[in-house]
Amino acid sequence: EGWVCVRSGALTTAGHFRFKGIPWLHCAHRWPQGDLSCRMKVDDFEVGDMLGEGAFGTVCKATLRSTGKVYAMKVIEKVHAQRHGGLPQVKNEKDVLIRLDSHPNIVRLHSTFHDADHLYILLEYASGGELFGHIKRLGACHISCARWLTAELVNALEYMHSKGVLHRDLKPENILLDEDGHIKLVDFGSARQLGSEQQYTKFVGTAEYVSPEVLNDEEASEASDLWALGCIVFQMLSGTPPFRADSEYLTFKRIEELDFSFPDGFDGAAQDLVRELLQPEPVRRLGVGGEAGGYAMLKAHPFFVTGEPQLDFSLIHTLPPPPLVPP
Repeated sequence: EGWVCVRSGALTTAGHFRFKGIPWLHCAHRWPQGDLSCRMKVDDFEVGDMLGEGAFGTVCKATLRSTGKVYAMKVIEKVHAQRHGGLPQVKNEKDVLIRLDSHPNIVRLHSTFHDADHLYILLEYASGGELFGHIKRLGACHISCARWLTAELVNALEYMHSKGVLHRDLKPENILLDEDGHIKLVDFGSARQLGSEQQYTKFVGTAEYVSPEVLNDEEASEASDLWALGCIVFQMLSGTPPFRADSEYLTFKRIEELDFSFPDGFDGAAQDLVRELLQPEPVRRLGVGGEAGGYAMLKAHPFFVTGEPQLDFSLIHTLPPPPLVPP
């Protein structure tokens, strides 16, 4: 089923309208019964619990009445987003999700539509909740679970970077789990499309996962996402991010000084992986092309090739992950 672009209830080659200069593309798959998103409106859904809240709107659970299929619906108030300069960010997220439409560990965009007051982004629903909540509930993750989830995240990052996209806000809150326990990377509002003419803010992200070069007002790169990956691996296995402090200022200071330590019992191979990802020089981070060997070297790290269950990066999205349990 290919994408269908519609405007004003009819197929169009342009496939968009402009709201205050911002194109809003209606892209959707053909629905069962042959319906098209040109007829889609919020009343077609039973809108349920709120799943999350962002700067320009909320995300709710939404069930398509005609099929019973469940989605995550992001609802953006047009006036609020326009007043606070958020429309380019909203459009950027939509464009990024269209570019990243074919990876099992990245949330899928199903459709966008609008009414007089709101923009709607209809996304794949991940019923397993945020990885952050699971870490908090468990205290930390068992090594087998952390290894599997890290491998899926590596697959998602490799694909994303191959498509010229930087996430720039990787953290456990932006990693969801589906009903089978596989990860779904979400929240691309801060993402950057390499080669795009759009103006991007240099300093974005969440304090505990920001890389040293971004703190120094340098451009983010693939290496910046890999730094955040190192922080997430540390957090899955220890329960807290490596640079946590009582304030953002103190967190940034710890990042600049590379001030972190491993708790007792932290797996040796995992320690080495985290050290290789938390290199202060971006070009030396494991996974970066050139000196650091690219994703092939990252996937060959002992953290992934030792232990149980055995990992096959090309198949893990088709196999059942180990259960989420504490160490």
